[in-house]
Amino acid sequence: MSLTKLRQYWHAAALSGEITIKQVFVDAFVIFTVLVQPMIIALLALWMLQARGGDQAMFVVVGSGMTGLWSSLLFVCGNSITGERWTGTLENLVAVPIPLQVIVFGKNLASVLQSLLSMVVSYTLVAWLFQLDVRIAQPGLFIASLVVTVVAFICFGLIIASLFIISPAVQHWQNGLEFPVYILCGFLFPIALLPGWTTPLSWLLTPYWAGRALQASAAGSATPQEMLLCWGMMLGFSALYLLGSRWLFRYVLYKARVEGTLGMQ
Repeated sequence: MSLTKLRQYWHAAALSGEITIKQVFVDAFVIFTVLVQPMIIALLALWMLQARGGDQAMFVVVGSGMTGLWSSLLFVCGNSITGERWTGTLENLVAVPIPLQVIVFGKNLASVLQSLLSMVVSYTLVAWLFQLDVRIAQPGLFIASLVVTVVAFICFGLIIASLFIISPAVQHWQNGLEFPVYILCGFLFPIALLPGWTTPLSWLLTPYWAGRALQASAAGSATPQEMLLCWGMMLGFSALYLLGSRWLFRYVLYKARVEGTLGMQ
């Protein structure tokens, strides 16, 4: 791939992301999902755990922030193509020279970056309202983990978005996938409290490795081996998601060009 084409793809993704940011910041549902809901979760958790000090508070900050990230991934990224179908613009996006996958990548990048606000809000809430001394013990590892998390969530969003557009029946499970992932990924409490048979399910979920890396680096308990494991799992899953989404987006184009059913729900 030439450098010129890469610049064109990046420009298209950036423009797609800019439009998405403008849309989601005036969407009451997105504001509630990304900002209000994580804040409520953080308030309830801190009220129950405030006697345990700053370590538990940092767990709550990261966990509530991750709930905002997952909800944004599930609803905003998942509906990134479906929304274009509802507005009648999906066929136009498929017809442009830029691959549809690049446009959706830009949408997902914008929504994931915007959802990071939930972690900032939770951190501010803890420090100001509960007067707890909350510090990130290993800021370098935390920032690196956050970058890898953003990449992994964007790639995961490509899979979810393409599945939702190919099979509307899958989208019917959208609401039911929110809180089970909160639990399986250890956002609200450690997965060690769950039955042993659920642990392999947690290992198959990218958000689990993201939350584990962020919580360990924030608490200061991260080791090089653990960080490499978490980053490796997230990047490995991301590569699989990219390969899988490439095939799925080809199928989306097939439906558009051969079956003529792309705009039908």
